[in-house]
Amino acid sequence: MNRYLIRRLLFALPTLLAISFIIYAIISLAPGDPLSQFAANPAVPPEVRENIRRSLGLDKPWYERYFSWLISLVTEGNMGFSFSSRLPVTELIFKYRLLPSLWVVGVAYILSVLLAIPLGILSAVKQYSIFDQFASTLSFIGFSVPTFFTGTMAILIFGVSLNWFPWIFDSSIVDNFFIKGDLSYFGALVKQSVLPVMVLGFFQTATLMRYVRASMLENLPLDYVRTARSKGLSERLVIVRHVMRNSLIPVVTLVALQLPAVFTGAIVTEQIFRVPGIGSLIVSAVDTKDTPVVMAVTIIYSVLVVVFNLLADMIYGFLDPRIKYS
Repeated sequence: MNRYLIRRLLFALPTLLAISFIIYAIISLAPGDPLSQFAANPAVPPEVRENIRRSLGLDKPWYERYFSWLISLVTEGNMGFSFSSRLPVTELIFKYRLLPSLWVVGVAYILSVLLAIPLGILSAVKQYSIFDQFASTLSFIGFSVPTFFTGTMAILIFGVSLNWFPWIFDSSIVDNFFIKGDLSYFGALVKQSVLPVMVLGFFQTATLMRYVRASMLENLPLDYVRTARSKGLSERLVIVRHVMRNSLIPVVTLVALQLPAVFTGAIVTEQIFRVPGIGSLIVSAVDTKDTPVVMAVTIIYSVLVVVFNLLADMIYGFLDPRIKYS
């Protein structure tokens, strides 16, 4: 197992390098100027603008900037300096943007996993029942309808018509709770998180539930299930100990691929509800050609994909003892 993990990590390094090089080249060669915000400002003379450009290294060719960024990242862990916010990228991401994304997207994902697995199992065990048809219809709707539509509908119904929940994130509540640590804002934070969590949770629950149900239906008619029943085991024991364990293997793959997105935010949902998280940060960074921010989020996401795929491989061995790595 150790040799397999080391080999996978060694294969991942050139992949991460290639991803970083391609993303940096695309962002750098795209039209636009990261300092265009100063061009229309008469208070910033051209000489000052050129000095800022030199201090940020923007006067050098893009490949020189890439290697400088890469060496700084590897040797010092320095992700650079944001052109737009004038903050170190590490501080901008981990102090101001990561926690709101983890709060909204993470809570939505945990709820979706807790709901999708039992609903998918019940739906498969009671195939063609009223419960199965109702749950399958809801999952089809949740899987098919994009989050920008369900988000807009949630705002119109629960935010505008019924006025139950705020539909625009108040950044001051986020700052007071996450940065200043004022726990008195927890209730307000939960209330303004209901709509984005509901929209994301609905979509993710529907997606996961379809996979769980399909995987269960593939395993239920197999010989080993009939053998377990012929031994006199109770139906609950057959489902939980034998069918569910094998059915979760493809679901683990899906969860492992989706979990890195929890750390990088939900771009569409964060834009709709104005959540000050990683998703909205990456949109504004691409728009303003804030290369260090785009690179930092991309690298974090790529590393998380590699790590969670390795974790998925290890969980495979736990769920199915026949799987051996050498």
